[in-house]
Amino acid sequence: MTDKYSALLTLAEEYNREHEDPIEIKQNEPMSRHTSFKIGGNADLYIIPHDMDALIETVRILKETETKRYFLGNATNVLFDDAGFRGAVVSLGNICAIKVIENRIIAEAGASLNLVCKTARDKELSGLEFAYGIPGSIGGAVFMNAGAYGGEMSQVVAQSTYFSLDDMTVHTIPLTAHEYGYRESVYRHNNWLVLSAVLELQKGEYDKINAAMNDYMSRRIDKQPLEYPSAGSVFKRYPGRYTGQMIEECGLKGYSIGGAQVSEKHAGFIVNKGGATSADVLALIEHIKNEVYKKFDCRIECEVIHVK
Repeated sequence: MTDKYSALLTLAEEYNREHEDPIEIKQNEPMSRHTSFKIGGNADLYIIPHDMDALIETVRILKETETKRYFLGNATNVLFDDAGFRGAVVSLGNICAIKVIENRIIAEAGASLNLVCKTARDKELSGLEFAYGIPGSIGGAVFMNAGAYGGEMSQVVAQSTYFSLDDMTVHTIPLTAHEYGYRESVYRHNNWLVLSAVLELQKGEYDKINAAMNDYMSRRIDKQPLEYPSAGSVFKRYPGRYTGQMIEECGLKGYSIGGAQVSEKHAGFIVNKGGATSADVLALIEHIKNEVYKKFDCRIECEVIHVK
């Protein structure tokens, strides 16, 4: 395998010699170690850029060497295949700087959404409380217009900056250019990598913000199977219906295939009860979709990303 990636490794080593090793590369890395589902075979390469410049250089090297790549945030809505990934998985986890200027928060793509929420609270900035407890990163949240409890990122994003993987240039777009909808944005339809976002919030009071955040988190703990590995809510909301309720009315709570189970706590979740494979999860997803269609004539859509 080293021969296959020799050019990439050489270019990374050259960059590291000049920049104090900001690009870390692991070979044959189990993706089960890096995802909330705790499922997935080995990636040929697992690359960890340690700053924004290193990320840009990593992207350039991947393009120059024509290496298949996948960019990974907090890995909370992805399912890596049992066969692994023949290419490079690039972790954005260290691209995570957070800065506050007046009522705006500037956060890099890999910043934890929960940490950004806490930063807003500590600076007495309100408007992001709904996002507390949403697993994931700023990059993923901006990409998919993450939301909960009546709030969504489209309500707080002022602008975002991306790197075009087509022409290798950096661009900044305002809120209006995001084309936001339910779990939808312009990022889904372009070959762009979110680098950072500016969130515009309102002045608030620490105690009220903290109380709202704690309330949302308590609801999550009460209703969601946070004690098991999962990828969060598996299916998109179906117009006019609660998807989890339809699954429950099909009698599927607790239904298992291998180590994958429809959560007994919330039917919209699939959990890894131990030793689940991607094949187990995919088979269970298809079974759920078929049962819901037979009972309700509704075709529900999966929002977990299968990476292979």
